[in-house]
Amino acid sequence: MQTSQIYLSTMGCGTWAWGNQLLWGYNESMDEQLQEVFNLCVSNGVTLFDTGDSYGTGRLNGQSELLLGRFSKEYQGFGKENICIATKLAAYPWRWSRQSMIRACKASAQRLGRNVDLVQMHWSTANYAPWQEEGLLDGLADLYQQGLVRGVGLSNYGPKRLKYVHQKFAERGVPITTLQVQYSLLSTYPVTQLELKDICDAMGIKLIAYSPLALGLLTGKFSEKGPFPQGIRGLLFRQLLPGVRSLLASLQEVAQSRNKTMSQVAINWCICKGTIPIPGAKSVEQARENIGALGWQLNSSEIAELDKAAANTDKKMVQNIFQTK
Repeated sequence: MQTSQIYLSTMGCGTWAWGNQLLWGYNESMDEQLQEVFNLCVSNGVTLFDTGDSYGTGRLNGQSELLLGRFSKEYQGFGKENICIATKLAAYPWRWSRQSMIRACKASAQRLGRNVDLVQMHWSTANYAPWQEEGLLDGLADLYQQGLVRGVGLSNYGPKRLKYVHQKFAERGVPITTLQVQYSLLSTYPVTQLELKDICDAMGIKLIAYSPLALGLLTGKFSEKGPFPQGIRGLLFRQLLPGVRSLLASLQEVAQSRNKTMSQVAINWCICKGTIPIPGAKSVEQARENIGALGWQLNSSEIAELDKAAANTDKKMVQNIFQTK
């Protein structure tokens, strides 16, 4: 898929966990394994890597970008020319001018040791500081016009804001390559209620589905009895698991009949919906499992069954607080 000279693979790899101790328990001893994850992904055609300049906790701030820069430089195998590093620039309160966005992107490029391929606005400030966004959006368009990036994208934008930015950028001849939203069988809201897929299709924008496994809830690896993941995820799982029983049962049924895992079915469902899912991977096993979602497709009756189970689920994933209308 060639978009503004950017190749977007059918599936990407999310790197939120690469440097995040708080939610994902990262430590630097994992780096060697993460390099293997990177190599395995690229050699299997998964060449889109999604990161953010806010990824990495405490002293590890920017760690995800540093690792991606190192891994992409060291990788010499098949698919190297298709590697696309997409970074999201955070709308921090102290960032409000167009210059601040240019500085932020240059800092990301420095950590990567190469230019950012696809720069994305991490979230809209429309919900709480609408005035802040103008400068940030101007800076985003500047990055494209100055040739510092090959494409621009948005993250957590709803239809109203998306249409506004699309119009604003069109006046400057800047296309929007991608929009990413939280989308999975447990978070159909952006497509079923906000109708973002149809809007993106009409505008020629590719929709990226982040958290396609709902932080791991859809993997089938956790039960109501536990054990639960540590920290915040564990609290969330305790709340949600009893209410998603029927959806997990449907997912399991399809997975068994297909001889696939529940994760692979959940990711494939996102692909069948015309989105680019970006499941995370911290280990070679996880990466291998994610890659197993490629090369086949659910049929229409399986999709209908999963759609129905998703619509009838008692509990849904909590929406990102920054998601706009």
